[in-house]
This record gives sequence, C-alpha cells and structure tokens, in this order.
Amino acid sequence: MKQVSERKFIGIDQPELEWAKEWLKSTKKSYVNGKWIETSSSSIFESINPANGEKIGDFYGAGKEEVDKAVEAARFAFNQGPWSNMTRKNRAKIMHEISSLISKHQAELATLETLDNGKLYTESYNDDVQEASDIFSYYAGWTDKYYGENNPVEGDFLSITTRDPIGVCGQIVPFNYPIDMAAWKLAPALAMGNTVILKPADKTSFSAIRLFEIIDEAKILPPGVINLVLGDGKTGSYISRHMEIDKVTFTGSTQIGRQLVHDSADSNLKPVSLELGGKSANILFDDAPNLEEAIDRSFYGLFTHKGEKCSAPTRLFVHHSIYDKTVNRLGELADSYKLGDPFNPETDQGAQVSKEHMERILNYIESGKQQGARVVAGGKRDTDGDNINGYFVRPTIFAEVTNSMKIAQEEIFGPVLCVIPFDTEEEVIKMANESIYGLGAGLWTKDVSRANRVAKKLEAGMVFVNKYGCYDFASPFGGWKQSGWGKEFAVHSLQSYTKQKAIWFAY
Repeated sequence: MKQVSERKFIGIDQPELEWAKEWLKSTKKSYVNGKWIETSSSSIFESINPANGEKIGDFYGAGKEEVDKAVEAARFAFNQGPWSNMTRKNRAKIMHEISSLISKHQAELATLETLDNGKLYTESYNDDVQEASDIFSYYAGWTDKYYGENNPVEGDFLSITTRDPIGVCGQIVPFNYPIDMAAWKLAPALAMGNTVILKPADKTSFSAIRLFEIIDEAKILPPGVINLVLGDGKTGSYISRHMEIDKVTFTGSTQIGRQLVHDSADSNLKPVSLELGGKSANILFDDAPNLEEAIDRSFYGLFTHKGEKCSAPTRLFVHHSIYDKTVNRLGELADSYKLGDPFNPETDQGAQVSKEHMERILNYIESGKQQGARVVAGGKRDTDGDNINGYFVRPTIFAEVTNSMKIAQEEIFGPVLCVIPFDTEEEVIKMANESIYGLGAGLWTKDVSRANRVAKKLEAGMVFVNKYGCYDFASPFGGWKQSGWGKEFAVHSLQSYTKQKAIWFAY
C-alpha cells in the first residue's frame, strides 16, 4: 500500500487518453443482475473535467425501481445463487482474477479517474488503481482464514460460534478516491460471501463503471453478486432506507453519515459502518528528528491528492522555538508547487473535484483571513495560463492560527494547512483533542517516553510517530468521535461483513 509523498512520475500514453475520450461518448448505465439497464428515471448526470471545466461524459441516474431490482438480484444471488455455496478456494480465485484485471487495465482506469476527479495521473495510477488491485489480492487470502470459535461453556454441552456472511450490502463511496474506496468495500464483502449494491459519487462514477465493465466482460462472477447503481444522494437514500438491504457502509461527510444512521433507525435497523470526516492534528516538538524531513513529510501528507483526504494532517502544531523556521519552509514548498494539467508529469497538484467544492474551499480561506490568520502562501484560486477555466486552488499555508478559528475546527477538505504554535506538551495535547473529529494524529520527537505518553493521550483512531501517513491493509483504518463507526482493513473490516451465531449441542 502506498505511503503519502511517495511520488513516481510517469507520463500517459496518448492511446489511453484517446481511448477514454471515445469510451466517454456513450451515456453510461447502471449494472444490475449482470446486465446494463435502462433506467426509469429521466435524470442524466453530467461529469465535468475539473482541470478545464468541460463536460467529459454523462450517465443515467438510477431511481427507486432500479435500486429495488438491484436488491432483488443481490438477494437471489445470496440466497439461491451459486455465490453463497461456492467454495472459499474458488471465491479466492475469482478475487485474484479481479486483482489481475485491474492491473491489466491500470492505465485505462487511472485515465478515467484523473479526467473525472482532477487528481494527478501519477496519483491515480500509482496510488489509487494499484491499491485497488492489491486489496482484492489481500482479501482473497482471507476467504478461508476468518472463522468461528469453540466456546468453553459449562456443563455437558458443545457450544460453537459461527461467522456467516451478513447478506446484501449497500456500499456508498466518495469522490476523492473513487475506485480505491470501491475496492476497499467490495473486496472484504465478497471475501466473506456477501452480495453488493455499489453506488459511486455522482461527480466521479466513471472508474467504477469501467471496473464493472471489465469484470462483466471476464464473466467470472454470477449475475447479481455485484450491482452498480448510479445517481446522487437520492439514490443513496433509497439504499440506506431499503428494508431488504442487510448492511450499509459509507465513506463521506459526517453530516451524511449522521443521516444514514437515522435512515437505518427508520427502516430495518441495518448495521451501518461509517468512515467520515477528519481534522487531524500533527505535532512538531522542538526535538523532532530531522526537522526538514518532518516539515516536508507534513506538507506532502496534506497536499498530495490536492488535500481532498479525510486523514490529512490539516492542523500542524509547532513548538514556538521552531515555529518561524517551519512556517518559512512550508511557504517555500507551497510557492514552488506547479498547478495545471494533471496528465503532465511536471504538475505538482491537480484540480479540486468540482466548481462547488473549489468555492467551498475558497470560502474557508476567506474566513481564515477575516478571523486574523496570516496567509503565508496561496490563499487564492490559481488561474494562471491554461488553468483559467479549471478548479485550481493554490496550496495555502495559514500562520498565527488559533485553535478556535473556523479553519482550525471545520473540515475544509482541500489544500489548506493551519499552523498553530504551542509551548508545552500539556497545552498541545489539549488543543489537539479539542475537535469533534478523531481520525488521525501525528507527532514528531526523539524522546521515546514522550512519544508513548502523547500517543496514548491523543484522541484518534490512528497515531503516527515520526512519519505521518503510514497505512497498510494489515492495520485498521478508522477514527473516533465523529470521524466514524467501525474500521476498514485487516480482520476488522471482515467483522463488519459477517454476523455471529452461537450453536449449542447437548450430549
């Protein structure tokens, strides 16, 4: 799994770009029960290339009728179809094949991702699509390794606990890592023998559509095992409220996550897994090992993928003694960034996902200025040269930020870093924890005792010591507080896709 700031620049072959333009000419459809279907809704959603503001393609939105059909197909595939009765060995074989197919079509998928989302092609290719392939292989290895227990009960009984697939799963994925997040959810669900209805974000649906095409063309999954419904929040609401869906998993905003919990309560009390917002604290103590490396890593940990990352270290707490040096270095890095064509290997940052999202980020930047924060770098839209019609925001460094400011408390989800000074360990722990979120946190120090002490006190689901942004499929990903419910990765994700049953035998 890729770590933040590992950047291997590659160019794009012109045939992939030409192929994508041709592929995008047709209006795309939802995929239900092994077929691409016409929709009852008259809604057509356009997708805009964030780098130039031009339309790249469109798709038909799915209505309640299509969601019902998808659920019916997934239910049949789960209850009656061959998927639920397939051997674990064969299920693993299919998942390895999906992994290989993603790798085979890596350039195509990365091209669609960049056209749709605006991130660098290098990020789409090296990070997103590669990881999507890897996670299918990882969970293929889990198909025969997650099982129940023999319970040590009293009396003349044998008691065992089984772990059974939970059933039909609704999966709603965000716009920032479209194919990657789809794979995060599809792979563990399929590994445990579930069936799936996937809904990608309406702004970034094309890589998921192409993924389903690739799998469909290979004819390796029975009809109804995976289904794709396209649309906006209304389509997502049909999923979260559906009485015949056994589980919903969602990655996105805390606001929407809260609504999904209400939807579950108002329907069939289906379990809900949520990976939500973040405002992660990153603490630079005065004894940070290799200060320049720590500053650079903290910078790239936020500004790769144009800051549209829930776990990004958006609040950088810096000890007063190294504050000016840190701020100056961050400003140099930000000013050196080149924004523009995400297919150009020399570009450092792509475009924000949409005009609306860009304007939201710019509004936060104005809020920071009005509340007295000092703009060290950026602080504006980038319209230089060919960027004039694109949704580019300069990497922005705010200094002299107080922890109570709006920019320090609310998730901006863009290329904006708040640098906050501190004096004592107790003070910075208190400020770091003064947030409704608790996804990630980081700290930099040579003192092992301090590292252990502070890491234990930080209210976050993931804490990185001396290297922010270390992720691996074997380690749980997820947060505390309003950053979500449950975990992605490892055995923890498998838990959310199974249900337990205790069976007693008397003898």
